[in-house]
Amino acid sequence: MQTQLPFRRISVIGLGYIGLPTAAMFASRKIEVVGVDVNPHTVDTINRGEILIIEPDLDIVVQATVAQGYLRATTVPESAEAFLIAVPTPFKGDNYEPDLSYIEAASRAIAPVLKSGDLVVLESTSPVGATIAMANWLAEARSDLSFPQDEGEKSDIRIAHCPERVLPGKVMQELITNDRIIGGMTRRCSREAALLYKMFVSGDCIVASSPQVAEMAKLTENSFRDVNIAFANELSLICDMLEINVWELISLANRHPRVSILQPGPGVGGHCIAVDPWFIVSSAPDLTRLIRTAREVNDSKPEWVMGKVREAIGAHLMANPGQSAADVTLAIYGLAFKPDIDDLRESPALEIARDLATTHPGMISIIEPNLEALPSGLGRARLVSSADDADVHVMLVNHRQFLNRPAPTGQCVDTRGVWS
Repeated sequence: MQTQLPFRRISVIGLGYIGLPTAAMFASRKIEVVGVDVNPHTVDTINRGEILIIEPDLDIVVQATVAQGYLRATTVPESAEAFLIAVPTPFKGDNYEPDLSYIEAASRAIAPVLKSGDLVVLESTSPVGATIAMANWLAEARSDLSFPQDEGEKSDIRIAHCPERVLPGKVMQELITNDRIIGGMTRRCSREAALLYKMFVSGDCIVASSPQVAEMAKLTENSFRDVNIAFANELSLICDMLEINVWELISLANRHPRVSILQPGPGVGGHCIAVDPWFIVSSAPDLTRLIRTAREVNDSKPEWVMGKVREAIGAHLMANPGQSAADVTLAIYGLAFKPDIDDLRESPALEIARDLATTHPGMISIIEPNLEALPSGLGRARLVSSADDADVHVMLVNHRQFLNRPAPTGQCVDTRGVWS
């Protein structure tokens, strides 16, 4: 006798770096999944069984589940029993204020197809209070249904927050094995959300006491990492001034049984660590001195790197009288925000490359093995497979293709310790 599935159709709103892998994972369990995205090109690509991002094993799962009829994409929400919202939460302008307009738009888009008994889960990494705001937007749009903020356990619609906690490059593995934190607006909401995720999650589904705790947990995890990266980045500035190899220093310090210093880099990127701490700062601006300072340290690192590149250009010109800056060729290694992926979100490497493309008059070659074409804003820079004959080499992302190779000749700015 076949076991009755607790959810027969699931809708995932937003088919990006988190939404698509999540949709594919549910579909791989032979559950009907309808993915929704506002971009028709994204929808058409997925319906052909193809993907637009680099993520190990995702292409295989999408191709198989689309071919089997368990996964399809559309631009218009359809009826389902569970809705997962996985849309961006960017900033409003340059003041780091969270922008919830994507969540609001997704909420109002699914509202017409909601029915009694449905579950809505916010997966987007969000400031504290976003889940309650989502519930209120849904209630405004559907006065004929009851919601947990008004009817509690007896509500027609169940609402919960369950943030993703995965590492790009290992998403398909960590979606299954990582624990999930679930913050339902009621105990029943939490129970049903846990039942949903246990359809593929082998890790624990841990119920938080409220959506606000679940929201804050995700922000806290990434702020903790940001503070520790800031310590490593600040060490790199100090060591540069003192002419000490920071990677040797950290290796020695980490021999202590209770010390585990992270590695410095050109800054911090990605949609989580570079963004989430500001959500906490915006909630309590007078109480977040350490978190704010860590963000400022990491946000200022690209400018420091650009200064080191200009010093390297100057050193080359001193060694080659008669040349001008226009004669100096630069090689930039990596644009992604971390190794071995194609994700450019909040990438400090991309920020540095764009600045150099704007300010440096000479030729710029970019080696980024995970891209087939350069993004906008890079001027005359060209995408190449190698640039050993460049005058100045700038290591920004330690992709595996760059490892275990000797340092190139010429001036080197190594932000990752690959050549050090």
